[in-house]
Amino acid sequence: MIDANARGAWQELEARLRPFIVRRVPTPADVDDVVQDVFLRMQRGVGGLRDDERFGPWVYQVARSAIAEHHRARARHVLTDGDVPEPEADEPPRGEGGAAELLALAIGPLVAMLPTPYREALTLTELEGLSQKAAADMLGISLPAMKSRVQRGREKLRALVEQCCEVALDARGHVIDCVPRIPGNPSRCSCG
Repeated sequence: MIDANARGAWQELEARLRPFIVRRVPTPADVDDVVQDVFLRMQRGVGGLRDDERFGPWVYQVARSAIAEHHRARARHVLTDGDVPEPEADEPPRGEGGAAELLALAIGPLVAMLPTPYREALTLTELEGLSQKAAADMLGISLPAMKSRVQRGREKLRALVEQCCEVALDARGHVIDCVPRIPGNPSRCSCG
């Protein structure tokens, strides 16, 4: 049986952690999952904590780690969330906005193919909409390091897109057409 003092300490800790997690995780159900994951990680790792005075920062580091893992898991399973509609016709949509939408559907799987530091940086900043500062804080790195990861990640993503698809842009840089380089080979291209 858990005594009342210990139960109160857990509730107080959750009351402090929840707002921290809510600011970084988009849906309430996901917040509950991350809070539960943080408590589980704390239970497993508290024995390795050497300095009692470092408990507070350690808890927030555990929370940042759980949040980052949550975002990585979402990036790996972008299309399984049901948020992205399937193209209805056999022929990919063309014309006004259709090519851009088609390319946008391919971006999630292509980001998932990037090496871990770049995948994390682009997932947090481009797909999840966090600022580079917030993403750097979440991952425990400096802002210049995050900016570098985002820039290099964009370069690597562009190379993957160019390897996969032939993208035509208008004068303003908007996508007007997207054609797979290897038609009918879905293992090479996510947009065809």
